[in-house]
Amino acid sequence: QLQLVESGGGLVQFGGSLRLSCTASGFTLDHYVIGWFRQAPGKEREGVSCIMSSGSFTKYADSVKGRFTISRDNAKNTVYLQMNSLKPEDAAVYYCAAVNIVPSEGLAPDEYDYWGRGTQVNVSS
Repeated sequence: QLQLVESGGGLVQFGGSLRLSCTASGFTLDHYVIGWFRQAPGKEREGVSCIMSSGSFTKYADSVKGRFTISRDNAKNTVYLQMNSLKPEDAAVYYCAAVNIVPSEGLAPDEYDYWGRGTQVNVSS
């Protein structure tokens, strides 16, 4: 009933770009903080970026600052992650998540209640 679906993953060459989308069904995103997370094989899930319900505040992990941009279109019930200058170390399954209370940190997975199933991103050298 409350569902998030990611899309836009794929294979890109080093230095290339992808735009990921996260679309909600069963609820509207306008009152939710949305986070993007990623998990590579053998590694823990890490926070990538998050955005407030209004879109007025965003936060990024140091590893992606200057390369990734998070945005939202509440009218379309969708949040985006634009990824530029991709590196092999960016390869992972990317997840979006939602919470209706402002999180303390924003990039901690345990702060979020609703999760998508993920979309695979691969970067070749």
